[in-house]
Amino acid sequence: MRLLLLLLAVLLQPAAAWADEDPANPVLVPPAPIHEQVLHLSGDPDRPVDLIVTLFQPEGQGPFPLAVLNHGANGKREKPASMARQRYTFLAYYFLSRGYAVALPMMRGYGGSGGRQANYHCDLAALAMDNGRDIEAVIAGLATVPQIDASRVVVAGQSFGGWNTLGLGALQPRDVHGLINFVGGVQTSTCPDTQGGVSPSLVTAAERLGASTLLPGLWFYGENDSLFGPEIWRKLHDAYVSQGAQADLVDFGSFMDDSHQLLSHSESIPFWAPRVDAFLRRIGLPGREIAPQYLPMVPPPPSHFAALENVSAIPWGGASVAAAYRNFLSQPWTRAFVLSPAGQAANAHGGFDPLARALALCTRVHAGCVPYAVDNDVVFVPPPPVARPAVTRFAAIDDVAAVPWVNEKGRDAYRNFLAHPPPRAYVIGTGGENVSIEGAGGDPLQRAMAVCANAHVDCRPYAVDNDVVWVPPPPPRPPRPTGFAPIGDVAAVPWVSARARALYAHFLTVALPRAFVVAPGGQAAATQGGYDPLARALQKCAAAGLACRPYAVDDSVVWVRPR
Repeated sequence: MRLLLLLLAVLLQPAAAWADEDPANPVLVPPAPIHEQVLHLSGDPDRPVDLIVTLFQPEGQGPFPLAVLNHGANGKREKPASMARQRYTFLAYYFLSRGYAVALPMMRGYGGSGGRQANYHCDLAALAMDNGRDIEAVIAGLATVPQIDASRVVVAGQSFGGWNTLGLGALQPRDVHGLINFVGGVQTSTCPDTQGGVSPSLVTAAERLGASTLLPGLWFYGENDSLFGPEIWRKLHDAYVSQGAQADLVDFGSFMDDSHQLLSHSESIPFWAPRVDAFLRRIGLPGREIAPQYLPMVPPPPSHFAALENVSAIPWGGASVAAAYRNFLSQPWTRAFVLSPAGQAANAHGGFDPLARALALCTRVHAGCVPYAVDNDVVFVPPPPVARPAVTRFAAIDDVAAVPWVNEKGRDAYRNFLAHPPPRAYVIGTGGENVSIEGAGGDPLQRAMAVCANAHVDCRPYAVDNDVVWVPPPPPRPPRPTGFAPIGDVAAVPWVSARARALYAHFLTVALPRAFVVAPGGQAAATQGGYDPLARALQKCAAAGLACRPYAVDDSVVWVRPR
């Protein structure tokens, strides 16, 4: 009688939704390169078999420590042979972010691997250890990859994969430093014995595996696990450690609708990543984030600004934004909805990072987009109120030429602003940026200033409704000309590369005001227009970690040779 493994898959979504798709698809994978390879490696030499192994590597030359991640299964929903190759899992992306190479082997009979699972009846320890021998053989095969340091290995798995991870530990494998078990266990149709929902065979097997294990372990289980509830996993852990095995147990409580799917959702990462980091460091392996681009954005915490279903509470935008929000509410987790103070919105769901995708969709055409809701939480924080400035009579409201700092496009935007009736606001940034908000839906000045703040632009009010409110800042005080070289002498610019000299040649063609700065490493930055271009150029350098010095401002060289 064939063994049926009744488990939940380790995949991020149901397998049919994650079948072999292009790994470069940004919906499915991190924006950073994962250097995917599909390998054919030999399994247990005493039971020869060809195993499919997906290998990811982070950026860099290596050699990288190795994380081996073992998949779950779902005998109720699909046959093992039809299961998709394990590729998309947040646990893999976590290890990439910590600088590990990541191997995802398919057990025999699953997802393209040869052979099939034997019928072990109620000997569930033998099941785990035989699969552990295949995992051990995969690690030996990966030791021949030059970019992998196979003396620094950690093995983890979810559900069926967590159980197989414990089976590997009972073999006392060389160079494996620790075991991480996420909601591990197994249920089989050939061994249905249970007592109060707990399988004595499973508990006996855990005791046997613990008796042979010398490696430290970390176990994660939740209170609302649909397969292995607290009455099961507590007995499994007690049986395992009763024989001297080391395994820290983390009870992470209830998670979403089913804590057995912990690794299927990016929201779980804050639950387990810090504990895994600490465990890795304790066993002598890297446990700090060095490449955050491999993980999704961390969503803001719930703000309780409004009830999730309250469409009328959305502060910006009209009927189209409300319709987009209703569409967001109809989507499954994971999902994100973002807003621009200018009254536009975008949403995304599923895949690697819906929040980042929604923000990218929004900011592609609108500035200052912010998250409004993620999954089942409203995370929006309203911008602070802005006091209406006093009327200054700097210029007539319709004097387009009087608007400072902006270029002709900014003046066109001001003409468009004038064509709309109040309420309205027009603000300008120190770099010549401009934002105008017209119409109802909150305070236009507050919304315009919020666009600037969210886009990290320093803006100031110019006009509100029918009044100019502009207060000119004091004029900047650039350094004095030094006469180091004529302004047009491109060859005289010190320190810089040929590329930076080309930037200086272009700088000479732009209108005043303007500034050009250089760094000791040969880098350069140029700014033009707006208020105090020199200060902005130096700020640009500082943001890039460069210690720049002024070379030219407007039509004068201001360079002072360092001592």
